[in-house]
Amino acid sequence: MARDRSSGAPVLVIGLGRFGAAAADKLEQLGREVLVIDTDAMLVQKWATRVTHVVQADATDLDALRQIGGQDFDVAIMAVGSSVEGSVLITANLVDLGISQIWAKAMSKSHGTILERIGANHVIYPEAESGDRIAHLVSGQVLDFIEFDDELSLAKLRPPEVARGGPLQGLGLRRLFGITVVGVKSHGAPFVYAGASTEVGAEDFIVVSGTASDIDAFARLPR
Repeated sequence: MARDRSSGAPVLVIGLGRFGAAAADKLEQLGREVLVIDTDAMLVQKWATRVTHVVQADATDLDALRQIGGQDFDVAIMAVGSSVEGSVLITANLVDLGISQIWAKAMSKSHGTILERIGANHVIYPEAESGDRIAHLVSGQVLDFIEFDDELSLAKLRPPEVARGGPLQGLGLRRLFGITVVGVKSHGAPFVYAGASTEVGAEDFIVVSGTASDIDAFARLPR
């Protein structure tokens, strides 16, 4: 896979437990190319028709990761958490491969601290995070994401061009893109709930509501 530093870059997912499988599945739904690896042959077979690429391999073996092209990725999700030793070895291997964005699952604060010291950029705690949410965050412009049900999600992001240039009332964001701007946070100013006359600046953060798919499409619009 060719290396791509854009928000659409392929993602390497290590581990097909509940967390890793959820992240891989959602990334596929978001249109991302995914390579998933696991040591369990039955899990690999089960997921062979559900993700772009799935390989049986031992990610604690640096040579094995190189053989499957792990060095070609800029983004990786280390979803192995049950074995602290294994997760540490895998994360160290991802660092050695030069992967710039490493999202690593941890089972405790001390475990997470170790992973951060090794070089994980983002440590994920399953108690507070889900594979689904992390997929949205990894996927690009979304800075925070909460999915309440199939019909309602909230996301924090930088505003695309279509959300700027005049009062929200005249932009037709709900009609055109199915999303509603709930609030705006400008630098040095408190968060404010958006109204019809609210105007959004390029450096602001906005909170939007809508379905997960509408928010994902909106977040990918040009800035």
